Parts: sequence; C-alpha cells; structure tokens
Amino acid sequence: MDRLAINGGSPASHERINIAKPIIGKETLYAIEEIIESGYLRQGPKVKEFEDLFRDRVGSKYAYACNNGTAALHLAYLSVLNHGDEVIVPSFTFLATASMVYYAMAKPIFADVDPQTYLMDPEDVKEKITSKTKALVPVHLFGNAADITSFQDLAEDHHLFIIHDSAQAHGTKYNRKDIGSYEDLSCYSFYPSKTLTTGEGGMVTTNSTELDRKGRLLRAHGDDGRYHHIMLGFNYRLTEIQAILGIDQMRRFNDFIVRRKACAEFLKNRISRLHGIIPQKISEKTDPSYSYFSVTLEPDYFNCSRDQFIKALQAENIDCAVHYPIPLTKQPILEEMFNPTPCPIAEELSNRILSLPNHPALSDENLKEIVLGLEKVSSYYAK
Repeated sequence: MDRLAINGGSPASHERINIAKPIIGKETLYAIEEIIESGYLRQGPKVKEFEDLFRDRVGSKYAYACNNGTAALHLAYLSVLNHGDEVIVPSFTFLATASMVYYAMAKPIFADVDPQTYLMDPEDVKEKITSKTKALVPVHLFGNAADITSFQDLAEDHHLFIIHDSAQAHGTKYNRKDIGSYEDLSCYSFYPSKTLTTGEGGMVTTNSTELDRKGRLLRAHGDDGRYHHIMLGFNYRLTEIQAILGIDQMRRFNDFIVRRKACAEFLKNRISRLHGIIPQKISEKTDPSYSYFSVTLEPDYFNCSRDQFIKALQAENIDCAVHYPIPLTKQPILEEMFNPTPCPIAEELSNRILSLPNHPALSDENLKEIVLGLEKVSSYYAK
C-alpha cells in the first residue's frame, strides 16, 4: 500500500474532493438578473411557483417556504405547541431540532437512537411519553427515514402530533410514500450542503388547511391583509432570488437523487470489503436520498481515533465531516437548561461517526479515489 499523504506520500486524489458541492445552472443566473432588474426582490410569484413545485413533488396538500430550515421548525412548532408542552426529539441531530422547541415555549425531551440507523428509537420514545407530551419529532437523518409506522402508532395512542424533521431528506420515501406527504408537518432545509439548495431557505409541508394557514400567518407578522395583523409572527419570508434558485433545483431534482443513490451504492459496495468501517444501515421500508453518506469506525479495528482517521483522509484530499461530534444531551447549553437524561448510544455514536463526500458533482473517478483513500488510511491504522 502506498505511503499515506500525511506521512509524505502522494494523495489518493490530486484535487480536493469536497464533502458537498451545489450545482446551479447558468440559465439561473440570467433569471436572477431579470429579478434584480425588475426590483421585485421580496417574497412574490416566484416563491409561490417554488412552493407549488415542491408541494407537487412530495405529494402534500400544502407547502409554504421560509428563510431557512430553523425557521421551518420554529413555524411548525408554533403551529401546534402551547406553553409547557413536552416534545420528544432525538439526541443525535442538529441543535435546531431542540432549540426551536424552547423558542416555541415548550420543553425538549431527548430520546436515544438506534446504533445502526442513527435514528430515534421508538422504544426509548415510548418510555419518555408523559401527560405533557404534545409532539414527536423523528429526524430523517442523512436521508434515512425513521420508523414512521411506529411513531404513527404512538401518536395515535397518545393523541400526539408528528413533526418530521426532513432537513436532510428531500426525496426520501417511506413505505413508497414521500415523507413530505405524511401527517402532520414536515420541515425542510435548503442549506448549501442539502440535496436541494437556495443558499439558505426552508419549506414546511402539511395536509392540514389550518396548519398551513397558521404557518403562513406566523411567517409574515400574522398579516392577513396589508397592515392587518391577527396574530403576532415573524419575518421568515423567502426572497424571489432564493426562489429562482429553488425552481432551478426542482428541475434537477430527479437527476440529483439518481446520482446520489448511484454514488452511495458504489461506496457501500466497495466499503463492504474493508474491515472496521460500517455504513449507516438503511431502515426498513425506506427508499433513501443519501443527503450524506455516513459511516462509523469500529474502534477494535484501528490504532487511531476517529479524528486521527479523518485528518489522514483529508491529507489524501478526501474531504469529510462529522455529523455530529457532540450529541444534544452533551451540548453545554442544553445540559445547563434541561439536565437531560443520558442517551448512551448517541453519546458513543458521536465519537465514531464520519461523513464522506456523496453528491451529484462527483465523477466515477472521484468515487474510486475516495475508496483508495479509505483503503490507504484503514490499512495503515489497522491493528
């Protein structure tokens, strides 16, 4: 095996392979120029066009856009929660899933996750439901759908809302149905690393006329007519320029998903030949979208930490990231505010997980170079 680049050898790739790379068509630049020249920059007809395209693609009755994925969660939570409610969220996810519960005047309760799928464990959720529980928030992490059937059963038994955190799950299907079409609410992010991007941006889908109406009011200062406010809200609106980007992304959506799946299947096949590197297990009934391609390192196989492994891989010009290095139960501010019950699986997972490049801009040669880098680093550090 060739010498590691970190030790002076030649890297697996001569150019940096990025963890993510948005693809935006040149024709979109002309459309943005037209919008700028028109002077109509705020939320308008292009935002509605983007909303309609997204609604039709996921199969929901309604979809409304907002300025980012965090705002999408906040709007969804405010649409169903009251002061003092409890909301069960996974301990292994991004901070906003929990922080926006607090900003909706409710309390996040943290559930542990499955060690193979990385998704919220319905059995642990069941143990944490109380008379104060109002909603469950399954996060469809890295484009892998949570066990929606089990959460639906729990929601029905205890009269709870389900708010799907679908920030990383554009195009993911569960039981042959897009997760954006499930009850009650689904929240998306269009951050640059996501399958679809508008730079910043978000979307909420629902099949409820009332939840759609309430969310739209909250998005724009509770204004149901010019300077006529029937509730207190926010300015969480999307701009026309962002909507132009979103419309372009919708045209490419199917191609993006097909390529992400092809890249993921290639990586899974090749990684299966390596010891000690375990890809995320795709949950039952799921057709994933592979927002990220994440793996865990088995510590018994390597004479290095996860962070040392990453540093060596990056020296091979293979970019990688950690989603997430600290579970929510160990985040300083959440420990201080909520003193959460430990979630040992999430806490262990955070020490072993890493994400590899997986996006439509990857060439077949890039994929081979990623595998070569993994082979070099795993061989060098093997016990």
